[in-house]
Amino acid sequence: MSHDMIIILGISAYIITVIAILVALNFLTSREKKAYRKQINELERDKNLIISASIMAELNKVEPLINNEAMKKLYDNFVERFKKLKEEEVEKITDDLLIVEELYANKNYKELRQKLNEVELSIYYAKTKGNILLEEIKEITLSEERNRETITKLKSSYREILRKYHDHKNDYELVSGPIELQFENVDKFFSAFEVAMEKNAYQEVGKIVKAIDDLIGNLKLIIEEAPDIITMGKIIIPKKITEIKAIATKMQKNGYNLDYLNLDYNITESNKKITDIFQRLNVLNIEDSIFELKTMIDYFDSLYQDFDKERISKKIFEDYSRSILIKVTKLIKINNTLVSKLKDIKYSYDLSDEEVEVVYTIEKELNSIRSEYEDVITTHRLKNTSYSHLAKSMELLNLKLSKSEEKLDSALRTLGSLKEDELRAREQLDEMKQILNQAKIKIRAYKLPVIPDNYFVELAEATESIQNLITELERTPISIKALNIRVDTARDLVLKVYNTTKEVIKTAKMAEMAIVYGNRYRPVKEEVDIGLMKAEQTFYKGEFKKSLEYAINAINILEPGIYKKLLNEYQN
Repeated sequence: MSHDMIIILGISAYIITVIAILVALNFLTSREKKAYRKQINELERDKNLIISASIMAELNKVEPLINNEAMKKLYDNFVERFKKLKEEEVEKITDDLLIVEELYANKNYKELRQKLNEVELSIYYAKTKGNILLEEIKEITLSEERNRETITKLKSSYREILRKYHDHKNDYELVSGPIELQFENVDKFFSAFEVAMEKNAYQEVGKIVKAIDDLIGNLKLIIEEAPDIITMGKIIIPKKITEIKAIATKMQKNGYNLDYLNLDYNITESNKKITDIFQRLNVLNIEDSIFELKTMIDYFDSLYQDFDKERISKKIFEDYSRSILIKVTKLIKINNTLVSKLKDIKYSYDLSDEEVEVVYTIEKELNSIRSEYEDVITTHRLKNTSYSHLAKSMELLNLKLSKSEEKLDSALRTLGSLKEDELRAREQLDEMKQILNQAKIKIRAYKLPVIPDNYFVELAEATESIQNLITELERTPISIKALNIRVDTARDLVLKVYNTTKEVIKTAKMAEMAIVYGNRYRPVKEEVDIGLMKAEQTFYKGEFKKSLEYAINAINILEPGIYKKLLNEYQN
């Protein structure tokens, strides 16, 4: 490619790039311009909506209603505010929009953006004022319709209240005066409402409607709750108080102490509260009255449970007062007997101070329980403590006594087992002597050619262990721990001798049987004869196990499985 062609291509590319940039900038500018135009049009439309026809229409409705100075002042205020909104604020927005158009035409977009924000804010404020003004005007123009509708509903509720009152007038006898006076007040307010409506005194009308609503709402609560308040305060609670006083008096005569319940104080306070509730009821104030009366009823109901608890507690106390005395006396007697013998037991069985200390600890615990028991009984005799408290004290004492009883039982088992261990050791000594003697008789009875050396070693060990056990039993004091070790050792060694005896005799018998059985095959095969000869030689040396192996291996040459057959014959 020639140098000129390269230059031409470069210039072409540059021109195309510049054109593309210009087109893009023109597109973006056009797009931004359209956006501003749209925003300006929307602001123009919003400005025109500030002064709506609704405001003028509602103002025209107010003018015929002017029949007093207050309404005249209110109407003039509406007109003045409307005029100011229209002639000042809307006009200023119009001027600002002209400035916006000029900035738009001059493409001064930086200042245009700022001015658009200012105009948008001004329109928002003006529109808000217009809406508020419209709502205030409607408060007047729609007042009669709205208030008439409200009063109609209130009259319907009022008639329902009157009907319920007259149908159940006896239920309201205590407050009939204040209620009927309130009825008169409601009637007066209904009349005042009509007068105010005729005078177009709409500001007064709103206050009257609010007052009627409050009066009827309060009357409705009175009609609904007064009968319950009267029933609870004049019938239910006084009846419960009378019953509770009678029960309390009877129980106190029977020795129950009920001071912790503070009955007199609580009854007095309840009567004061009931008096206050009825004083407030006379002025038709029933706030929290139902709640307070129900709380009182719950309290008096709980007293019946307290009385039952005291009766149950009395029985628990009386049961424990007998059982604990019997048990603690018995345990002290047992423990004292144990203490009296403790010195001899400690000497006889080589016990440490720590091992016998538990008995003295139990003695202290039992004496402490006995002392606490007497304190509780003394308190009971003074009749200044409730049975629920006394029963709880007895339950705690019984729990302590049970723990001490467990400790004493454990100590008795532990110390009692010392003598049992000694007696058991002597019994086992006799048994072991008998077993060892049986082993000796068996080993002699079979007339073995030679008794194996290990038998004599084991026999010597067993004999020595029996002698050590006898020595331990003859000691004074006896160490039970050492004695138990001697018993275990001797028993193991004696049983070892006994088992060895049985095994030696059994093996010798089978070896002898195998040799006798195999003699029939001696002439048949020389290898069998040689094997049986080895079996005989080792048999007379006392090597019975090896003798058995030689015999079985020899016979097995001609009669495979001979060991199992010999074993079956031996067992049979």
